[in-house]
Amino acid sequence: MSGVGVQRQYAAKSICFGCGPANVKGLRIDSHRIENGLTLNFTPEEHHQAFPGMINGGIIGTLLDCHGNWTAAIAIMEAQGMEEPPCTVTASYSVKLRRPTPKDCQLVITSQVKELLDDRAEIELLLEANGKVCATGSGLFVVVKEGHPAYHRWN
Repeated sequence: MSGVGVQRQYAAKSICFGCGPANVKGLRIDSHRIENGLTLNFTPEEHHQAFPGMINGGIIGTLLDCHGNWTAAIAIMEAQGMEEPPCTVTASYSVKLRRPTPKDCQLVITSQVKELLDDRAEIELLLEANGKVCATGSGLFVVVKEGHPAYHRWN
């Protein structure tokens, strides 16, 4: 992948633990466009472990949640011809941990838009390590309006 990821392009000052480029202690994911979704390469660090050599399930959940949320925001933006993505939040998401996720390799997370409406999107997620599926997930992400606590979070 080359170029700037969507988080840095549209929310460079975001402090979100999972996706905020400005959070130096966060995961700082860097998602890139693919057909009907986004892709993300993530290299885990020592402090992301649950037990020796394996990634914590909460870290996996955060990766899928933030990546899915950005997938929804970008899909809504592009479908509506907007110049910037709307602020979206997670309404619900689920994760299935299919096998232990190893620390010593690059994780590849892909997302696909399953259903897209004007103010929400349902997203399917897949996390692979060394070519093996380690986790799957899905989520519903919705657009928030001014007055919602998260409304200005990407500015």
